[in-house]
Amino acid sequence: MKKIVEELKEKGIMFSDGAWGTMMQEKGLQPGECPDEWSLSHSDEIYSIAKSYIDVGSDMVESNSFGASSFKLAHYGLEDKAFEINKAAAELSRRAAGEEKHVIASIGPTGKLLLMGDVTEEELYDSFKEQALGLEAGGADACCIETFSALDEATIAIKAVKENTDLEIICTFTFEVTVNGDYRTMMGVSPEQMVEDIVAAGADIVGTNCGNGMEKMAAIVKAMRAYNAEIPILVHGNAGMPQNIAGQVVFPETPEEMAKNVLDVISAGADIIGGCCGTTPEHIVAIRKIVTAERNSA
Repeated sequence: MKKIVEELKEKGIMFSDGAWGTMMQEKGLQPGECPDEWSLSHSDEIYSIAKSYIDVGSDMVESNSFGASSFKLAHYGLEDKAFEINKAAAELSRRAAGEEKHVIASIGPTGKLLLMGDVTEEELYDSFKEQALGLEAGGADACCIETFSALDEATIAIKAVKENTDLEIICTFTFEVTVNGDYRTMMGVSPEQMVEDIVAAGADIVGTNCGNGMEKMAAIVKAMRAYNAEIPILVHGNAGMPQNIAGQVVFPETPEEMAKNVLDVISAGADIIGGCCGTTPEHIVAIRKIVTAERNSA
């Protein structure tokens, strides 16, 4: 299988998948349950989520492993099953993706802060290493180190993956608009600073996910692209901004509403488009439709 960065040279734009948590909740995931453990106990449901995105034309699919670090699994007494859970998650996505599509296995933050003394660099490295080894053993060909906000933790994750696997590395941060109208992570990192440090650490693809709908993603991508003209950029936008309706968190944008902002994100410099919170296979269908129509009219 070609690497994603090589395939992008041929295709120009590629499509990722959408939300996993949203889909798992629809399938019965309850508050307080460990989502990542579902790869063992609810494997049919997890496989069906991955397959649903492949079936609508996603070029790549993530895995049910966002919180499958030993640190996050410890909240459920499952830290000793980290390798097993990650391997199972990747296996299910690989089965859905077949040999033609990519598995960009998910690695999320640990919830620990180096600057607060919660954890040592070595402990973080070992946890990310274990997770990455499990994902590669399960058949992933890339990883998506996603929803990060701290450069130190992200660079350790990249190092652990790079030094211990052959996985292609995607890394995305989550940004919020400031009172000055620019974007920063909760740790104060700008898109430009993120690109500089993450590319230097060895990421093959950078980007942004969560925190914003597609409408605001264009500004973040534009800042990244202005800083680095070559690095591929991935965007996983939410289906709008969350709203609390009758005690439930709802992401309000329909597939068509979300898709209408995608061309601006691509014009800003994005190469890979997919969804985060609130998105579904129907959102990916709408995104692919509008991009394909634009290509055909060009």
